[in-house]
Amino acid sequence: MKLENTFQIPVPADDAWPVLLDLERLAPCVPGATLTSRDGDDFHGKIKVKLGPVGLTYNGVIKILSQDADSKVAVLEGGGRETRGNGTAKAVITCRLVESGGITDVFVDTDLAITGKPAQFGRGALADVAGTLIGTFADNLAAEITSSANGAAAASPAETTNAATPAATGSAPAEPDTAPRATAPTPIAARAGAEPIDLMAAAGLSANRQLVLALGAAVLVILFLLTRNRRTE
Repeated sequence: MKLENTFQIPVPADDAWPVLLDLERLAPCVPGATLTSRDGDDFHGKIKVKLGPVGLTYNGVIKILSQDADSKVAVLEGGGRETRGNGTAKAVITCRLVESGGITDVFVDTDLAITGKPAQFGRGALADVAGTLIGTFADNLAAEITSSANGAAAASPAETTNAATPAATGSAPAEPDTAPRATAPTPIAARAGAEPIDLMAAAGLSANRQLVLALGAAVLVILFLLTRNRRTE
């Protein structure tokens, strides 16, 4: 399933580009997403979504497949699996930045493969969900970039100079340790992220429709349990 989305951020492309490649800053902008560790180019994490009254959590990996700084195009790949189910999700995401008058348009092309409960919505509803998710992500990303830019501008030249000047020592530099060592995933400090989105609400289902679906699911579970008990008697 292919999805296309576009959003704007109020900064030049040169300011947006490094943030797009910094997954530790990018992930908290995605509703429900949290990074937990890094292993080489692979970033491990989880993402939570709501399906009406039901919460779903996916554990997965995301990484940057390719990047072209000249054309401002980056390709990311992510995949995950439900922690309490058999549902899976995999996506190849191509992001292209186009600047105009100090404002950057971000074009996002997503090749999505999904199984499990969210797959029941179909392409149209998932496109609405993607639009809602992208809209929230865009707002969070713009806030992240502009806050970082304001923080950098507030830093004094003296602080920058002091931070860049190494302390003088009388001892000779230590020899580098070249012995091979086994590498383990590096933990990533948890950052407050955006709240997970409700797939049903994003897909345009009313509260009454959500309640009917939830009650229907409950009835099916009860019937299944009753049938199972009769068979065991």
